[in-house]
Amino acid sequence: MLYEACIENLSDLNEVISRGAKRIELCDNLAVGGTTVSHGVMKYALSIAHERQVSVATIIRPRGGDFVYNDIEINAMEDDIFQAQQLGADAVVFGTLTAEGKIDYPTMEQLIAAASGMECVMHMAFDHIAGDKIAAITELKELGIDRILTHGGLTSTKIEDNLSQIQSYILAANGEIQILPGGGITTLNRDLVAEKTNANQLHGTKIV
Repeated sequence: MLYEACIENLSDLNEVISRGAKRIELCDNLAVGGTTVSHGVMKYALSIAHERQVSVATIIRPRGGDFVYNDIEINAMEDDIFQAQQLGADAVVFGTLTAEGKIDYPTMEQLIAAASGMECVMHMAFDHIAGDKIAAITELKELGIDRILTHGGLTSTKIEDNLSQIQSYILAANGEIQILPGGGITTLNRDLVAEKTNANQLHGTKIV
């Protein structure tokens, strides 16, 4: 099982690695769901994690709130992806939607292209997609997304109530795109989540 620890400051980094995290999602402002960290935090987090053979995915999100971005925000996200690439990030985590709740294909294509050489992760914007999530999994795979972070429903719900939904995503993905359950997974319920969903990786702020 791969545990991805979501952290928002450097002081937690060594501790979560010591507790067994093999991948870090690096965020700022977790109170609003996570935003992009500063250049300095990204630089030193990558250095520390890579010294300990731990990979790092850094969120690319200019603000909290919805996932509908204007042109200036999209350009800022692209610049942040270039920065993450220059600093050696293993993955970037982002997601853009239209006002109607559909995948924003042009923007996703632009950001995926900017991330050349890094894994691309669709964050929990996935759970806000309107319509058929199973179809969306195929669409994201075809776009070039490597991994989808999902709660199996909106984060106002308990993860335990969404396990069958997450399992259906994992079955639909058929190993062709990674499904990463997250949101409310802790050391207390992580074994249950893994057992009920057949997930091989889990994400959380208290996962280790």
